[in-house]
Amino acid sequence: MNFEFFIAKRLISAQSYKSKVSAPIIKIGVLAIAISIVVMLVAVAVSLGLQQKIRDKAVAFNGHITISNFDANLSEGAQVPIEKNQPFYPKFNKLNGISHVQAVAQKFGIIRTKTDFEGLFLKGVGEDYNWDYFKEFLIQGRLPSYSKSYSEAVLVSEYLANRLGFKLGDSFQMYFLKSDTSRPPSIMKFNIVGIYNSGFEELDQTFLIGDLNHVQRLNRWSVNQIGQFEVFIDDYKDLDSKGVEVYSEIATSLNAETIEQKYPVIFEWIKIFDKNTYGIIIMMIIVGVINMVTALLVLILERTQMIGILKAMGSRSWSVQKIFIYTASYLAFTGLILGNAIGLSLLLIQKYLSPIQLDPSIYYVTKAPISIDLPTILILNISTFLICLATLVIPSYLIARISPVKAIQFDS
Repeated sequence: MNFEFFIAKRLISAQSYKSKVSAPIIKIGVLAIAISIVVMLVAVAVSLGLQQKIRDKAVAFNGHITISNFDANLSEGAQVPIEKNQPFYPKFNKLNGISHVQAVAQKFGIIRTKTDFEGLFLKGVGEDYNWDYFKEFLIQGRLPSYSKSYSEAVLVSEYLANRLGFKLGDSFQMYFLKSDTSRPPSIMKFNIVGIYNSGFEELDQTFLIGDLNHVQRLNRWSVNQIGQFEVFIDDYKDLDSKGVEVYSEIATSLNAETIEQKYPVIFEWIKIFDKNTYGIIIMMIIVGVINMVTALLVLILERTQMIGILKAMGSRSWSVQKIFIYTASYLAFTGLILGNAIGLSLLLIQKYLSPIQLDPSIYYVTKAPISIDLPTILILNISTFLICLATLVIPSYLIARISPVKAIQFDS
């Protein structure tokens, strides 16, 4: 067995060592490492969870990339149609990493009841629509199914249902203005088959999901005309590059816009999470390092006589240094184990029981989402341990300055 490691192990397990004055300081050092890793784990998991959830909600309503006519003007509730028959539809055969393409259209309208009204978009979808994201949002009823025949079934948000007093199975009328404002608006009747809550109030207040056939008829479009294509990609990390590739493959009259370009304010806001997380990690590592350095200095001071004896017996300064570095590393490792056990327990409780709720008007989610990424956790632990280890080498050089004669006479 390694000599330095053997001595360090004896120091750690010695009862006299545990009863010394240094015991409280050492415990504080271990606890500081544990608290630091807990805070870092929570910060990283919540940050990743929030970013992922907000991205998923935005993608659910728009896809990763939107292909539309350059002349489209949704601010006025109108879309310029594009032909459904495109080389990239229904599959982007020329590009890899594209998982799905769907055709949709939107039409602005007003829902009016006896006591209230609400203006929003009817988003028309067809047989090719990807409902995977909405499965998570559905809180009542079922997801509608659309075919070539007209369907009055719609999916409304919980916000709209509460706002207008709708319940599952209710019917309502929606008014759509015509381009010729002198003509009376078109009136359509819809039946509520499902209620969803994405937690993204900005979008919940904007859309209800209905049949694409109705939007085409309201706009006097043919069955081969739609408002836009929504493109889904395999890996969100490739969003920017896929956005450029998609743009290069479509007609010059069409525009390709990524979800981050469509909602720049929201995505700039969630990028701030990364900066905050990095700041928290740096501060927690500093706190842990300071406490471990303090614990190491106390250990050295407490074992000054032992250091003198070892040096008098011929041990080199670096050999004695390694004894205390091994000891401090053991304490840091203990703190990491304790911190991971506590931190992961807290994250799992939040992930499956969700005791911490958030205001969706601020955070776009109803509960604090958790993303437990094992590679990130592993990197965080290894980095923290290596930084602590590297920092502990510096105060250990104090041992080289200790004179064996004075150290043996030292009364701790």
